[in-house]
Amino acid sequence: MRSTFRVLVAAVVVLGLIGAEASASMRTAEVPSRGPGPAEFDSVNVHKLGPKDADRVLVLTPGTAGGAGNFNLIAKDLVDRVDGLAVWATDRRSQALEDTSRFEAALEGDLSLEEMWNYYLGWISNGGSPADHFDFLDPASTPFAKRWGLKVAVQDLRKVVKQASSGGERAVLLGGHSLGASVAAQYTAWDFNGRPGFRGLDGLVMIDGGPLGRESTTTPDDAAEALASLEGAPFLDLLGIGIPEASGLFAEAGAIFARLDPTGDGSLVRDFPLLPSAFKTPAPATNQGNLGHAFDRDTAPESLGLLHVNSGALADSGTPLDWVDGGVTPIQNVAEMFGNEPANGVEWYFPRRLAIDTGAASQMKRTAAARFLGLKVQHTRRIDIPIYAFQTDLADGRVLAGASELVDLARTKPKDVMLVDGAPEYSHLDPLAADSDENLFTRTVAKFIRRATSG
Repeated sequence: MRSTFRVLVAAVVVLGLIGAEASASMRTAEVPSRGPGPAEFDSVNVHKLGPKDADRVLVLTPGTAGGAGNFNLIAKDLVDRVDGLAVWATDRRSQALEDTSRFEAALEGDLSLEEMWNYYLGWISNGGSPADHFDFLDPASTPFAKRWGLKVAVQDLRKVVKQASSGGERAVLLGGHSLGASVAAQYTAWDFNGRPGFRGLDGLVMIDGGPLGRESTTTPDDAAEALASLEGAPFLDLLGIGIPEASGLFAEAGAIFARLDPTGDGSLVRDFPLLPSAFKTPAPATNQGNLGHAFDRDTAPESLGLLHVNSGALADSGTPLDWVDGGVTPIQNVAEMFGNEPANGVEWYFPRRLAIDTGAASQMKRTAAARFLGLKVQHTRRIDIPIYAFQTDLADGRVLAGASELVDLARTKPKDVMLVDGAPEYSHLDPLAADSDENLFTRTVAKFIRRATSG
């Protein structure tokens, strides 16, 4: 597990989240938050980029199986574009379960890539070396994770938003990507002991996600069945191989290989027996070739649209095959987004309860299922803050349809709404990883932030 000591050391050392060229250094802080425990998990890590004396703060929360590192690149871009802005990227409590020690050591040059790989995954096929290798988490050891749903998520964000506002002295916008956009929107309508969540916020930013946009058919019986399914399986198994952390391990390890040795032979990863065949390149490829093939929308599994970027293609020749950039997102941006510490871009243990709750609250009102789950999303029609939404090719237009529906329900004035369609050029992760000079998301949301906080 990540220790509190390591988190505090990261804050003191002031590791650069984006790189040495960032206009301000990254600070990592631990914000205490209430239950449901155990106590060591009753906090949320926040990675802060931008001036300490910022007069406006954008708080961002990640999507399904995502981490604060998803916002590494756009945080730097936005801090550079908007004067007086700080970007605070949040992790969920589940990140504390991750053992990222060898990833950190490899990035610092204290461990070889092969040693890093063997610690996390290579031991499975090499006879068990090293002896002190990483062990997969026993879900039975974390029964408390069944309670890490929307209530916990918004309570944690509440603590971060209050800290960001500094007693009302700073403007605060709340946003998120994918499922995180739904969480952010549901936060604005949440009832915090009689006070709606949007009070104290100056804007809502939804990046290729959000509630509404489709009819919810979730019933209390459906919710009860979903809760029962959490027994012994509180975390999402994204790859369907019986190891919840596998997707995070593959993504982070592959990204670090691509980042530190981009044109090196990627056979160590490609030939690993547990790597699903859909992610294996048709011929031996470089490390960045492996990564591009796994994430590009033209070669990645269609069912995993949550991981897609528009990046390019494998080269037509060469041994091993290298990656040729050709889309809106350079492959090295993907490597930097996922292969970073202490703020990585993946969540090894995504709590399924959060997906159950956000689905039940997708209509932004207290439906029977929402009441059954104790979800206090009840102030939608009072929302009067500026709203921004960005859409990619993932949801067939439902993101902007849902955002428009939210605007119709709320009291937000038309002049305070900005809806941006990035489809078909942009896929789901592209708003977070596209080349900064051309990123349609950061260009437009920067204008929105300036407009929403100009008063």
